Amino acid sequence: MPRKTRFQLPGIPQHIIQRGNNREPCFYTQADYHRYLDNLMQALQANQCDLHAYVLMTNHVHLLITPQAEHGIAHTMQDTGRKFVQYMNRTYRRSGTLWEGRYKASLVDSEAYLLMCMRYIEMNPVRAGMVERPGEYHWSSYAANAHGKANPIVCPHPQYVQLGREACERQFAYRGLFHHSLDTTQLRQLREALNQELVLGRDDFKDNIERISQRQVWRGKDGRPRVEDIMGEYDVVGFAILEKTGI
Repeated sequence: MPRKTRFQLPGIPQHIIQRGNNREPCFYTQADYHRYLDNLMQALQANQCDLHAYVLMTNHVHLLITPQAEHGIAHTMQDTGRKFVQYMNRTYRRSGTLWEGRYKASLVDSEAYLLMCMRYIEMNPVRAGMVERPGEYHWSSYAANAHGKANPIVCPHPQYVQLGREACERQFAYRGLFHHSLDTTQLRQLREALNQELVLGRDDFKDNIERISQRQVWRGKDGRPRVEDIMGEYDVVGFAILEKTGI
């Protein structure tokens, strides 16, 4: 089966996931997390990309990036992955692949879904049962977005900036978004768009992206999905498994 064509649309955020090969760990020590973030920041700057949210889990990473150049995200992920794999192989005297194939990415409709996507990313450690509150997990953007902790890798998105006129107002409003968990419909939408590398957005946004990119953005072969098809793909057991793994 041929690979899906990547979305190459500057100015539109993408939610990205990259998993460790066979779900094996990608990070072992604090030094590994620091090295990945250093490599990522260098790649973001070199390829004109802005990072709005991230979480580094033990065996996968989530990133929310807006590219300002056509191939910005692809080059950012390639640069980061290459340097980090070289570091891991050298440090742990290993060989072979570290990542499970290509990263996956979905376009995000900023006006309707960007803040929801940020919450999803930063709540990963909570859903995985690693911490009780997102602020307790060190390797995410939550402290920067919710409390203003200095983090040079994080670039506020305009939708985040609109939460308040002052930084303290934005941070207060952002923390308020975490008072309620995402519901099963929101989780399904996010995961389906990401795993199938489609678009997370409203119908008119999807139609626009399909017209611009000349690429299918709706699930299935016949255009827009039927509700019964979507709901039939997931059940309570499936959601429980996804929640436990923090995906």
